[in-house]
Amino acid sequence: MEGILGKKLGMVEYFTPAGEAVPVTVIQAGPCVIIQKKTKVTDGYDAVQVGFGEKPERLVNKPLKGHFKRAGVAPFRYLREFPVIDGEDYSLGQEIKVNMFNPGEKVDIAGTAKGRGFAGGIKRHGFHRGPMGHGSKYHRRSGSLAAKGPARVFKGRRMPGHYGNERVTTQNLEVIKVEPDRNILMVRGAVPGPRGGLLVIKKAVKAGK
Repeated sequence: MEGILGKKLGMVEYFTPAGEAVPVTVIQAGPCVIIQKKTKVTDGYDAVQVGFGEKPERLVNKPLKGHFKRAGVAPFRYLREFPVIDGEDYSLGQEIKVNMFNPGEKVDIAGTAKGRGFAGGIKRHGFHRGPMGHGSKYHRRSGSLAAKGPARVFKGRRMPGHYGNERVTTQNLEVIKVEPDRNILMVRGAVPGPRGGLLVIKKAVKAGK
């Protein structure tokens, strides 16, 4: 299995043994529990479903209660699937911990970006503004939208609109430190989302695979 679920705790400055100060994101990675196994025989592919973050039983509906009961585990807030080579190598209730990663490894981390509501083209897409003098009459507007011939706005046109709150993946982040006793993973650089946001951490795919 090449991945785990985690929660973003924040960013700190970390000093390496060589004395270099690097920005790192601190993540509570796991422990995750295997809830369901999927195999080629029963489902057409090999994968395991894992749960992360316990959830009060009173907030769980009946179908999910039965799902957790079959696995013999307490309810979890988040459920995600990870592909595996052979689903038979795993068992229900098995814990997946952060010690699957080692310092120096590269990981890909996916999360939900911060929602910023409705934003203009300058903030959303990095457009340039016009002159700010009073006679300009063109400061932060989008400008011309359509060609004269079709007289319509082409699909995919970058315009003001909903900014953020979308799935973002940051690739090839270096693992700086792993603390298995505290379920802590530190990676170099920033990862998507706010504090407390759910993260999906996977080992980076090497070139040629």
